[in-house]
Amino acid sequence: MTKFLISFPAEAMNVPAEEMAAVGEAAREVIREAKAAGVYVFGGGINADVAPVMVAGDGSCTTATYRQTRELDGGFCVLELPSRAVAVQWAARIAAACRCAQELREFGYDPES
Repeated sequence: MTKFLISFPAEAMNVPAEEMAAVGEAAREVIREAKAAGVYVFGGGINADVAPVMVAGDGSCTTATYRQTRELDGGFCVLELPSRAVAVQWAARIAAACRCAQELREFGYDPES
């Protein structure tokens, strides 16, 4: 089994405010189905109201970020699935529920994970 990251940036969701509750429920339903199928690992959304910090090896913190991740926001989930084809099917279900395309990435295998 391989773990897959399915995600989207916040700006990809262009949903009218009055439809957001329905979109949220549709997304939660897909996640409930993933849990019932035993493929859900974890997921959530990046809290844009909390500033990121950069933590160095000595434990010191700064309010910096990596240049590439300054705009890291939105939602994600990690599913453990038997194939990329199955991951594409789940990503399509999430895309339909969230009303926006999803980015699919595969985690490298690590026997300790």
